Amino acid sequence: MGGAMEQEGLTFDGNLFRRPAEGTLCMAIDGEWLAGNLPLSLQAVDAEFAAVPTIRLIFETGCLGRWDSGLLTFLIKLKEFCNEKGVTFDDGNLPDGARRLLALAAAVPMRPDGHEGNARQPFLERVADHAISSWHTVIEMTSFLGEVSVACGRMMTGKARFRRSELVTIMQECGAQALPIVSLISLLVGLILAFVGAVQLAMFGAQIYVASLVGIAIVRVMGAIMTGIIMAGRTGAAFAARLGTMQVNEEIDALATLGISPVEHLVLPRILALVVMMPLLCLYADLMGILGGLIVGVFMLDLNVTEYLTMTQKAVRLRYFWIGLFHSAVFGVLVALAGCMRGIQCGRSASAVGDATTSAVVTGIVSIIVATAVITVVCNILGI
Repeated sequence: MGGAMEQEGLTFDGNLFRRPAEGTLCMAIDGEWLAGNLPLSLQAVDAEFAAVPTIRLIFETGCLGRWDSGLLTFLIKLKEFCNEKGVTFDDGNLPDGARRLLALAAAVPMRPDGHEGNARQPFLERVADHAISSWHTVIEMTSFLGEVSVACGRMMTGKARFRRSELVTIMQECGAQALPIVSLISLLVGLILAFVGAVQLAMFGAQIYVASLVGIAIVRVMGAIMTGIIMAGRTGAAFAARLGTMQVNEEIDALATLGISPVEHLVLPRILALVVMMPLLCLYADLMGILGGLIVGVFMLDLNVTEYLTMTQKAVRLRYFWIGLFHSAVFGVLVALAGCMRGIQCGRSASAVGDATTSAVVTGIVSIIVATAVITVVCNILGI
């Protein structure tokens, strides 16, 4: 066969390459090209390019047998290699299926989070990207808070449109249905505070002051904080997941198309529900925390029930309850805003819903801690 081709003026390199014209290399793709068992490597093509200057690569596939993704992967790498070498990649003689797959592979853009090799952005470029992203986040948060403020103003004037029945349902979900987990966590927090305090106070024979320690800590701040964190992980995540799913299903776009404000219809009832239910849950958490301290005082410190409750009553002031209730109302607003904002800002994929839920929980808990610090400092300045 080689002799016959030489008579026609063609040059061969083995059985896979021939040169039908100056600057043109024809590569024969014969036999089976299956993944893990390819008859040719890019090194052989590179050697052929180095042997004779080449400006165009064509193919012969008349004897091609079975092929799978192995051939496609080889062709993709070969095309990239030709682009690097400045060689024209002519796929006109390839099988129709291979050409369509090559075109499809070239048409699909790289994922935004994709990484090419070990390439790394310069430091200043990464700093600039983070700064721009943070600025866009601030703008989105400000815009969302503005829309919520407008919706609250319309509610004050009786112009806000949302279903009252949905408000009642949400209040039940974030109120009555949250009682079991609030009961358990608050009781355990009270037990822990009492146990830690008892270990230290027993050294001075002042076990009775465990009642004061638990009562003041739970009523003033710990009851509200634990309730807020529970609601951020439970209700805030639920708000983000539900609104995020509606965003994926384009239900929020449908509401906007119908002239219904998504903030009034979806966000406002959730904020109202948490603002109303959080103080009630906080009061319940206070009672369960004091009960936890009572259990430790009675069964570990051998205190009398009446004595413990009397000491708690003397230590806890009414203003401590009001401070705790104020904490809880603020936490309710923050948790609802974090959950709804992340849900509204959710992307259009299933993974985006998970990201929005995680972000809602983190944002809610961080907001609670920051708000606690600010309120504590203000109360200290005011002397309360």
